[in-house]
Amino acid sequence: MGLVTSLGKNVEENWDNIKALKCGINHYPEEGLPENFQYYGKVTQFEIPDNVPPKLLNQVKFLNRGSLLGFRSAQEAASQSRMDLSNVPPSRRALYIASGDFTKLDHKFMYPATKDGTNGKWNEIDFEKLNKSTLNKVNPFFLLESIKNNLFSFLSAYFEFMGPNTSLASLSPCGLNALELAHRSIRQNKADIALVVGYGNWITEIPRYEIEGLGMLSKGKHGARSFRPFDRNRDGFLPGEGGGAIFLESLETAKQRDAEIFGSIGNFGNCFELPTSGAMSVSSNVIKRSVQVALEEADCDINDLAFINLHGSGTKKGDRAELKSIAEVLGNKKTELPLCGLKPYTGHIGAASDIAEIIIGIEAATNGIIPGTLNFNKAEKEFSEMRISSAHQRCGKKYFLSISYGIGGQSTSVIVKAA
Repeated sequence: MGLVTSLGKNVEENWDNIKALKCGINHYPEEGLPENFQYYGKVTQFEIPDNVPPKLLNQVKFLNRGSLLGFRSAQEAASQSRMDLSNVPPSRRALYIASGDFTKLDHKFMYPATKDGTNGKWNEIDFEKLNKSTLNKVNPFFLLESIKNNLFSFLSAYFEFMGPNTSLASLSPCGLNALELAHRSIRQNKADIALVVGYGNWITEIPRYEIEGLGMLSKGKHGARSFRPFDRNRDGFLPGEGGGAIFLESLETAKQRDAEIFGSIGNFGNCFELPTSGAMSVSSNVIKRSVQVALEEADCDINDLAFINLHGSGTKKGDRAELKSIAEVLGNKKTELPLCGLKPYTGHIGAASDIAEIIIGIEAATNGIIPGTLNFNKAEKEFSEMRISSAHQRCGKKYFLSISYGIGGQSTSVIVKAA
């Protein structure tokens, strides 16, 4: 496993800081931007491996910041696997990337010119000013840098992973979608090993405007503590950046080479439920069916779970729909099974959050700890009996359920067992 977030530059640092209930979201003052735009989770230090082959060094410059974080997490995961790749033919090495990355969608390279062309009024634009500023302030290599699958191409060459592959560029839950595709490629005997990488960078200016425009950004009234999933006073999330990676192989292969096994994937459940209003909203049972399918496919009972890691976007509608779905699935167990949300530790990092939450869930179940939900105080009356806590809790089981959903009604759930 590999993980780089605002909490730490590797899995161990991230887990240690979560155990200490630390938050990677901080205040970064920026003149001319609203106060709530100035709180996010930023990776302050990480190292790019120094063993990049000379033939690939020139390609590193085309990796944006999010891609570099994904590269670093992938390198950690591959190194931690301790596998001699020479024993696996390149055609049997699968690679799945989930970018979920706003960095290119927001055209960061255009930001200085856009700022000139709007004079700071983002709903108005002077195209003559924009064109003149573009000639002077936009790097001519922006087209190369903006290609969505740059990290995919780079990692394929770096690790020589040339088997089944896909590069996904979307919002949540594309990180879990990539993990499912990798899991499937091994189960169907199309690959012997698979590397899954999720990365995201939502801390540049235009993504924050986009998230604000969608009504999902917190107003920041409590600074870095404003991201509070499931709390009755929640008002949206704070963004972050990071990369997460998981190295998969079959149990048979892992045992043959006496590998250290951290956990195993049970099965997945997918559901797509459009809002009945036709508007871009959250369906009232957005994750119910995906959870039910995951439990059925993994032949797992609610009583087997140590905890459920919820998506926890921190929005009014999103959290309400998620808690309502879980309450219906749990039935009379809704007061017993612990629930948690991990995004307030790092900020929401899109596809990287999906992968990071699997990694942290494995560390948590392995150590018998259910992570507390940072900044949570009190739920709405309808959900007041559900077991959500801001403090860590103890657990003695190894299975957990992780959930991700996105705008438009797509939901993916997965059952995972810590070793």
